[in-house]
Amino acid sequence: MLIVLPNPEGKLRFGVSAGRSVGNAVQRNRAKRRIRAVLNALQPRIAPGWDVVVLARRGIHAADYAALQAALEMLFRRAGLLVPPADNATGL
Repeated sequence: MLIVLPNPEGKLRFGVSAGRSVGNAVQRNRAKRRIRAVLNALQPRIAPGWDVVVLARRGIHAADYAALQAALEMLFRRAGLLVPPADNATGL
């Protein structure tokens, strides 16, 4: 789940939360670490000026990294925050 609000400072800020429905403390912390890893990879493609809260849901343990990345990309695309990747002008 994704909660998005405009940020008057023009910065991009993230928050990650996992409730008890995700599992015990170890499972919740692991889920939050995995979400943060995907967010760090997606950050250059997300439009600045937003406060974003990602809420982990039950079943996140069964998802691998690629599935988690695809799900978060879809959420950001649906929210209209995902910008297309910049073309590499050097041709590398």
